[in-house]
Amino acid sequence: MRFIGAEDQPYDRRRDRRRPLPIDWRRRARFATAGAGGLAVVGLGWLMVDGWYGRQLAAIGDSLYAASASAGLNVQDVLVEGRARTQREAILATLGLSRGTPILSFDPHAAKERLETLPWVHEATVERRLPDTVYLRLSEREPLALWQYEGKLAVIDRTGQVIAGAPAAAFATLPVVVGEDAPRTAEALLRVLDSEPELRVRVAAAIRVQGRRWNIRLHDGIDIRLPESNAAAAWAELARLQREHEVLQRDVVTIDLRLPDRLVVRTAPGAALTGKRPAGEDT
Repeated sequence: MRFIGAEDQPYDRRRDRRRPLPIDWRRRARFATAGAGGLAVVGLGWLMVDGWYGRQLAAIGDSLYAASASAGLNVQDVLVEGRARTQREAILATLGLSRGTPILSFDPHAAKERLETLPWVHEATVERRLPDTVYLRLSEREPLALWQYEGKLAVIDRTGQVIAGAPAAAFATLPVVVGEDAPRTAEALLRVLDSEPELRVRVAAAIRVQGRRWNIRLHDGIDIRLPESNAAAAWAELARLQREHEVLQRDVVTIDLRLPDRLVVRTAPGAALTGKRPAGEDT
């Protein structure tokens, strides 16, 4: 077995011609390469700043979209589910679509964000259904109550948000809540009121008191003062007293339910209570 090192290799003229360049020539070559690269970077940067590069990409994209539309991938239909109050024209204007638009150029994510800025739209699902349909599924906001604040009425939804542009007059049958922070807890209150339907139909408005509790104004002018905590139990007790003693048929002004062990009833000046007195009643 022979071990052949570099010194044992026969002389080769061609290999000799390929011997390394002197140190200074290699340094010059590196400088030249770096300079050429720097010029290329500067040139590319100028093209990008000038916008030429972006314009070329946009032109290529437009050409591809046009070709896809010619091949049948263009918008012919917009299919919408879940629309009750959102106007058709508002949807189309928000989408910015027209028949024949290349469907591949349509951005569902951007469309979703725009649709969810419409007053009645709570959530939107947007899909491209090739070859020619844009599909929308809308979840619209549900009117909960009329909010009265600083002399104005606004329609609010179940999250307490104002539904911009919703005319209060069109929702006059909704309950009215009053107070700066009333929308925040309105849904919880209305669940309590709805738990006793016979009392619920008597309610004209609910007034938020110092951000802690509610006063309920009935259509006949009686004020019901609910406690800060356990309002549902107090409301249920009032319903029981109404069924058994008809307390709301009496000439009363205020029924105070804030004390857990008694019912405080205040009558109009000079009025007398009639009928059976509820146990524990304080006039």
